[in-house]
Amino acid sequence: MQRTPLRRLAALALTAVTAVGGLVAVQSPAAAVPQGFDHTIYWNKVLLKTYRAVGGPPTVLARAGAMMHLAMYDATASLSGEPTYLARVNRIPNFNYDGDANMDIAAFKVLQAVFPSRDFSTDYANSRVYPPVGEPGPEGWSTSVGEGTAQNMINARANDGSGNNTAYTPTIAAGQWRPTTAGPKGIAASPNWGRVTPFALTSGSQFRPPLPGGFTSITAMLTSSAYANQVNEVRQFGASNSTSRTTDQTQAAFFWANDLDGTYKPPGQLFTHTQIIAAQRGGYTAKLFALVAMAMADASIAAWDAKYETGIDLWRPDTAIEEPQSDGNTATTPNAAWEPLSTAADGTHFSPNFPAYISGHATFAGAWAGIMKRFYGTDAVTFTATTEDPNAVGVQRTFTSFSSAATENALSRLWLGVHYRWDADAGLTTGDAVANRVFGNYLR
Repeated sequence: MQRTPLRRLAALALTAVTAVGGLVAVQSPAAAVPQGFDHTIYWNKVLLKTYRAVGGPPTVLARAGAMMHLAMYDATASLSGEPTYLARVNRIPNFNYDGDANMDIAAFKVLQAVFPSRDFSTDYANSRVYPPVGEPGPEGWSTSVGEGTAQNMINARANDGSGNNTAYTPTIAAGQWRPTTAGPKGIAASPNWGRVTPFALTSGSQFRPPLPGGFTSITAMLTSSAYANQVNEVRQFGASNSTSRTTDQTQAAFFWANDLDGTYKPPGQLFTHTQIIAAQRGGYTAKLFALVAMAMADASIAAWDAKYETGIDLWRPDTAIEEPQSDGNTATTPNAAWEPLSTAADGTHFSPNFPAYISGHATFAGAWAGIMKRFYGTDAVTFTATTEDPNAVGVQRTFTSFSSAATENALSRLWLGVHYRWDADAGLTTGDAVANRVFGNYLR
């Protein structure tokens, strides 16, 4: 939460008190809380720093974000009397509670549980540089509420299916996905994620879209004119050497990519854009980030359900275009030399290691835009967005609405050569359905 100017002034005269695990430690007087210091934003930045360090698929990263931000929200909501996501944690008599301190301990404990190989002690210490505001209770200050909401979240997600590492067995059947990169980087990523227990949805399949193009079998899809149009559009606009793709489309393709380890990945980019909007328009950041995080976590589950849990685990465009095996469609012609624009750090061209339909980027984008426009009560918000993709260093792009940003995010995957248009369209629709479910039923 952002502190008010009155609380900042009050902090000048107080002695810093840090309470961890019920033990109270009195510190020397600390500096006043600086204007704009927001503990939700602080921990979101710690989260993104962690994304860059650990890498991996966006699925597990989105889950971590939801766990942290929901535990933080539950800490402040438990203290303020607002509706919580999980069970409310009550205060202990004779202690006083600082909302920021309890959010800090909640974030710290969740991150330490989700990423046990990393040490967040310094991040926690930095979050507690500034003293609590107000008077301590007879027995001092306590962070027991934040500790309780963190433990509630850790317990709630302990058996959610995220640890299911059952291997995926690819097939060479026409139309079905198979690895396009040799070695470990080609192994199917998060093949069981569609079965993970969602945060808000009834199941990963609650908003499952129809099969690609609305076809009921892979043979009908492959031999259709609709499929040929999808493939040939990517062939033309998504090739590494395309002469049809505009300079602006090429920039957008890389701007939204963030597929490479070392970046903040797609969820991190959208979290950063949430920071930008929150700084610009204000709002209850603990709730905003909890809603965005929950929607993106469930967007990953819904998208990965569509990718792996239906009769068509759709192959990527590079496989559809490059491989000599026939798809039975006279309107598509194999081209073994074709490569997508998508570029790895070593300059090679690649596709992400999971099926194409539906697009994860598009589903994340639809969920993000859906929460943002509902939270602020309008879609018409102009903002300038940023990226960490190494192929778009320093690039900024300005949008006049949340939905226009989401649409460009979705279509960028076609220009990058890794998705078909129907992957983008279905992803946006699914993501918005997830956002509507989250916003309409949680943290009200």
